Amino acid sequence: MKFCGVACLCVLAGATALAQENQIDAKVDQQLPSLVTMYKQLHAAPELSHHEEKTSALLARELRSLGFDVTEHVGKYANPDLKGYGVVAVMKNGAGPTVLVRADMDALPVDEQTGLPYASHVRAKDDDGVDVPVMHACGHDFHTTSLVGTARVLTTLKKNWHGTLVLIGQPAEEKIDGAHAMLADGLYTRFPKPDYAMALHDSATLETGKVGYTAGYMQASSTTVDVTLRGRGGHGAYAYTTKDPIVMAAEYILAIQTIVSRETPAVDPAVVTVGSIHGGTKANIIPDEVHLQLSVRAYKEEVRQRILASLERIAKGIALAGGVPEDLAPIVKVSDTEVTPANYNDPALTARVAAAMKAELGSENVVQLEPVMGSEDFGQLGLEGHQIPTVLFRVGAIDAERIAKSKQTGVPLPSTHSSLFWPAPEPTIRTGVRAMSAAVLELMK
Repeated sequence: MKFCGVACLCVLAGATALAQENQIDAKVDQQLPSLVTMYKQLHAAPELSHHEEKTSALLARELRSLGFDVTEHVGKYANPDLKGYGVVAVMKNGAGPTVLVRADMDALPVDEQTGLPYASHVRAKDDDGVDVPVMHACGHDFHTTSLVGTARVLTTLKKNWHGTLVLIGQPAEEKIDGAHAMLADGLYTRFPKPDYAMALHDSATLETGKVGYTAGYMQASSTTVDVTLRGRGGHGAYAYTTKDPIVMAAEYILAIQTIVSRETPAVDPAVVTVGSIHGGTKANIIPDEVHLQLSVRAYKEEVRQRILASLERIAKGIALAGGVPEDLAPIVKVSDTEVTPANYNDPALTARVAAAMKAELGSENVVQLEPVMGSEDFGQLGLEGHQIPTVLFRVGAIDAERIAKSKQTGVPLPSTHSSLFWPAPEPTIRTGVRAMSAAVLELMK
């Protein structure tokens, strides 16, 4: 037999890659109808952060049926009354790297207005016992479905990969304490510590069939801050006898807008948002205090710390100017749990995964995206100092018709967390499973 040389070897390698590509595609198509059914089931039955009981049970059941060694109820929160609903599934397939793939499972307190036949009509009690509507307004139902689809594809292609595959269903991403809870419960001591960690997230602006990636920092850090402005309440007709915390809250909300515009260099992205304000019970009663909930976003840690210091300084300054006594000084509390660092995609890993996805989906369908100020707790799985290379990529979830209509009318597409947001199920699931399967096979080939 004659040796055909380098050129022949290149052709053989290309043929092998093409065969593998077609294999993934065909296997996803086989699974797609049942995956879409699962997705719609999950969408119609969403569960809030810290309450993912049925979702986690479904995921565990699916992964266990594929031969994974599955552990449920992984997660230890600072609040001992909260149950951990994390799922960890491990499959060992010879010697090789350990690759972790994560999907988040929780939904949001949003009243769905999509009008879909599988729309959510669920209401549930939140952590404070308040009755709220519940909706998968961020695509975590798609993420969970995609994880199952990827597991199905990879278990049928075991001859093509070697190593240890770890799949996790993570709770409480929307509260940004789910990843921390799983790590606190021994995610990397009770289970194999990964050499690489990956995740996907649907995109409310990217067309279906496409995948987007960003090397380096791709999402900002997120910190929740609770501010209580205290005063002295009284009758609305005699406001001069009071120290009105509602007026101080109005001053505070306006004053903190200058933190980004006047205290932060323009080259350092930052956001300060007041998302909630509560105070008072009746038109003619000045309350004793007003509560505000803030969200702080930044990339650099020094910028985050400077913003937090400014929030406290301005609150105290407004109270002092309003004549509030020292014993009623504002209370500014930075959350210990609703905080997550900026999300960093390891550049080398990102390039490698993007190349694999281009081979699977076509170069024109894998695009580079700009960083955003949204946040994710997935980056915590990389540990401090980016010890474990991580990458999170975006999957287009909006069909071309809706994108074209938005451009034509000028009406923006509903964003994630909107009551009107919904991914196109079939193409989004198909692309997500194909992309993640190709990425895992690349790392474990």
